Amino acid sequence: MRVALRPPVLALVALASAAQLAAQSEVRITGAGATFPYPIYSKWVLEYTRTRPDIRVNYASIGSGGGIRQFTDRTVDFGGSDAVMSDSQIAAVRGNVLHLPTVLGAVVPIYTLPGMSQRLRFTPEVLAGIFLGQITTWSDTRIAAANPGIALPRVPVVVVHRSDGSGTTYIFTDYLTKVSGDWARRVGRGTAVSWPVGLGGRGNEGVATTVRRTPGAIGYVELVYALQNRIPHGLVRNRAGTFVTATLQSTTAAASAAVAELGDDTDFRVSITDPSGSDAYPIASFTWLLLPRQMTDAATARALVEFLWWATHDGQRFATQLGYAGLPPRVVRLIEARLRSVTAAGRPVLPPGHGGAASARPRG
Repeated sequence: MRVALRPPVLALVALASAAQLAAQSEVRITGAGATFPYPIYSKWVLEYTRTRPDIRVNYASIGSGGGIRQFTDRTVDFGGSDAVMSDSQIAAVRGNVLHLPTVLGAVVPIYTLPGMSQRLRFTPEVLAGIFLGQITTWSDTRIAAANPGIALPRVPVVVVHRSDGSGTTYIFTDYLTKVSGDWARRVGRGTAVSWPVGLGGRGNEGVATTVRRTPGAIGYVELVYALQNRIPHGLVRNRAGTFVTATLQSTTAAASAAVAELGDDTDFRVSITDPSGSDAYPIASFTWLLLPRQMTDAATARALVEFLWWATHDGQRFATQLGYAGLPPRVVRLIEARLRSVTAAGRPVLPPGHGGAASARPRG
């Protein structure tokens, strides 16, 4: 005997079927890496999924070292890093990686000196001396010489650095290596280095928290974290001899010379620390997403490439409001060529002509 389904039951069956179809059509993308771009990546994910609810993007803020490691181990679809992969790391993934710049940022020296209202100025020599452990009190004559008229307290300098593998560390130590021969010989550049002195903090968040809570402390974080935590950050003397504060304009100025020199076949592994130009902030960098050139799953590849196309075009309009500098138009045009070169199962992921002429005019 047949039993007729009542309308409510039919409705439930229809809803269940629709939910199953939605789940089957949803594409999930996972990424992990640098903490510096986490605020804007979170914003991008939120805004993008409003228009593309069929795509779910998850990004774990674990540091650049972790991002490179997980990308290499293929436990994520893409990695995030403030430091480029080395030749040996690229060889470990058999060259199957694209470095795609997403935004520009600055690394700033932050400090906590109770009762100090004036912003401090730092020379390259002072920064190297502090992080080498050669300058141990805030009243040191070398700090005083860069800050005439400011009464510096006679308190110990407490150095705070990253404890995890970090692109922020790479940017900061890349700068110190360029401006200090002593630093280059004793420490050098890297996502993790052997620090001569100091306390370790995990992530930009950990360094910012430790500095804020420790009188006499100095550390380095990405500008956005200094702004969000309302921690004083100093001006840094650039190659032209000008003390410059980190702003969107001075960060963009740091990239100008490097961008002009990029060839059409660039892999974007460029350093823009210690640039020329009187208005350029000297400790600035791109941050990169690490994307496979060749993928196997066509649905995941298409979803990831379309998300990155959106992020490097429409998504740029969110950069300035979150404390980042957007990508120069020339960089965006070069990124378009890289995204069009991505393949899945031997076929281009994007159809010919994707984006059209308007794609060369990023918003933001």
